Amino acid sequence: MLSDVSLQAYNTFGIDVKSEYFMKIDSEQGLRNIILDDRWKEVNILLLGGGSNVLFTQNFAGLVLLNQIRGIAITKDNDREVHLRVGAGEGWHAFVQYCVDHNYAGVENLSLIPGTVGAAPMQNIGAYGVEVKDVIETVEAISRSDGQLRIFSAAECQFGYRESIFKQRLKGKYFITAVNFRLSKQPDFNISYGDIQKVLDEKPHESLSLRAVSEAVIKIRQSKLPDPAKIGNAGSFFKNPEITLDHFHKLKLNYPTMPGYPTGLGMKVPAGWLIEQAGWKGYREGSIGVHDRQALVLVNYGGGAGEDIKSLAFRIQKSVQDRYQILLSPEVNFI
Repeated sequence: MLSDVSLQAYNTFGIDVKSEYFMKIDSEQGLRNIILDDRWKEVNILLLGGGSNVLFTQNFAGLVLLNQIRGIAITKDNDREVHLRVGAGEGWHAFVQYCVDHNYAGVENLSLIPGTVGAAPMQNIGAYGVEVKDVIETVEAISRSDGQLRIFSAAECQFGYRESIFKQRLKGKYFITAVNFRLSKQPDFNISYGDIQKVLDEKPHESLSLRAVSEAVIKIRQSKLPDPAKIGNAGSFFKNPEITLDHFHKLKLNYPTMPGYPTGLGMKVPAGWLIEQAGWKGYREGSIGVHDRQALVLVNYGGGAGEDIKSLAFRIQKSVQDRYQILLSPEVNFI
């Protein structure tokens, strides 16, 4: 157990705040021991993974547990599919590469997303036409109140667009310790979204494979998104908003180039396009700003404060709402 520990190295924004107490956890029993210890009953506890979906706006008054519960195990295997139980502390991209190496299909489009396996169901991470909910079978989590293990079915996780029950009704009440995936041994490639097909066409003699799709996604992401190891960021800061068809058609009269993608309830509009058109792309004030290649990414150039990034995010929200009557919702969790 450590005290007064800087969290700068444990969040991808690189925000230099301190945690009152800090400990690394590498087993479910270790986590349970903390939960059941009377000393921590009334203390705020944050289970931190890769720190890629959080924005620290102040020092953390409580205990930060760094999730290092690891391990990948095959629980079921046949000619068509494989079932894997994966520790929540495993790095997400490393897990994707493990699947690609073993020809397990379903997560290759989610290559290079920062963070850990445990954060994947919490955020219902997604990219290039794929969401992690499509391959999750169950999520294992320990109750903050009594240390008991509960196994949530995919339906019980109440997955939505970058949402789950762990971000809503059960926020802060459970700690995810493992995720169970069902992956295919017979790939059904999803290459129609974004520039994947275009990148694949650059190598016409290379056969279509999970590796080829993964490498295409990696190339696209690296061309558009800053590396958190070089510039502090949490990837996409806002969700792509969904609006009604009527609202979309009215906006198209004034903004004919506005892109939109049909959903079951209306149209999804790219948040990055809205932010860029509102004039924020490349904006900078001191140590923080909006990335010059992707307006959806807020950045910390070094030494920036989380509260300042939060303030910038709110100003971006207001300007987009004033211009388009669309309220952007953050993907990032403010702490």
